[in-house]
Amino acid sequence: MSKALTYVVFVAIALGGGLAIGVNNLPEEWYQSLAKPPFNPPDWIFGPVWLTLYVLIGIAGARTWLRGHLSVGMLIWAWQMVLNFLWSPFFFGLRMLSASLVVIVLLLGLILAFAANRWNSDRTAALLFVPYAAWVGFATLLNAAIVYLN
Repeated sequence: MSKALTYVVFVAIALGGGLAIGVNNLPEEWYQSLAKPPFNPPDWIFGPVWLTLYVLIGIAGARTWLRGHLSVGMLIWAWQMVLNFLWSPFFFGLRMLSASLVVIVLLLGLILAFAANRWNSDRTAALLFVPYAAWVGFATLLNAAIVYLN
């Protein structure tokens, strides 16, 4: 597979998976009825943020794949995608607020592990995960606050 195609495939996996999960786990009246903290962002912000993050995640995954298909970094990348794709079904689909908090805490740990793993061998891939880590850190705090308030 060519380098360019590798990037296209990885971005498509991240974007396509995120879109499929998002469309099938939309916030409904139930979510609107939950008590939320004052720092809860407006609903419209989530789409553009995740669009940007999924592109960055895909690029980081492609860079890691191109440096070693079966590397520890690639395994961490794959598992963080699994957890990323599980959070919305747990939170919005199953309405399991506490379980979704466990998922997002584990996700944040894997995001940080990926950045640490890539830091010396591919600093760009590690840095591509910084905005992702910041957003998921914020989302973890938001998830915890929603669990506490409800």
